[in-house]
Amino acid sequence: MEWFEDEEFWRELYPYMFPAERFQMAAEQVDQVLALGGISGGKLLDLCCGPGRHAVEFAKHGWEVTGVDASPFLLDRASERAEEAGVSVQWVKDDMRRFRRPSSFDLVCSLFTSFGYFSEEDDDLQVLRNVHESLRDGGAFVIDVISKERVARNWQNSLVAEFPDGALLLQLPKVQDGWSRLENDWILVKGGRSRSFRFEHNLYSGRELKDRLVASGFKDVKLYGDLKGSPYGLDAQRLVVVARKRAA
Repeated sequence: MEWFEDEEFWRELYPYMFPAERFQMAAEQVDQVLALGGISGGKLLDLCCGPGRHAVEFAKHGWEVTGVDASPFLLDRASERAEEAGVSVQWVKDDMRRFRRPSSFDLVCSLFTSFGYFSEEDDDLQVLRNVHESLRDGGAFVIDVISKERVARNWQNSLVAEFPDGALLLQLPKVQDGWSRLENDWILVKGGRSRSFRFEHNLYSGRELKDRLVASGFKDVKLYGDLKGSPYGLDAQRLVVVARKRAA
């Protein structure tokens, strides 16, 4: 079983990965994604949508939204949020390495470092090819991850966070495979007991991710330092890439 297939990971860490403040930020982030994508409406794919933070907000903006995730637990939370908001979203349980709908979407997004979970580089390339195939001509792909440059610049051997419910979350990151992958042991201490989990993802520099998008068929690829569209430079908080599909 791959780490992201462990439903206990998502269930136990959900309150700490997706606190109320993160949901409150979603409306502004959706506005920023739409501004970067430059597409006013149509069909949208939220790939690795998690608990629907952004998918529900996109639906509020009038988009016809499909949210894809491999976790039944997270999709259940997403469905609950959509019902509470009174919007309709198509939720699909699938692996992003397999999901594709040729020429179906005007905008695809992958946010909050939801790309790069797989240990094989070819799997990441397959995801990008799936996205390219699923976009209509002229469609855009907005991807938001933490970059290799950002991780290296702000490296810490351990991080500890304390939460209002008394829980402690200890993170012990390790760089693997020549700075191509980050393995992070997460230890949750709560109610007198501890649980250990593993979170892993590939690390991409701006140039590396751009090259992979071009190799997957995208013709117009631009890098930004955050969802506001800031330049991708030394002070970049995130690696945000907008890639467009052009007619052959």
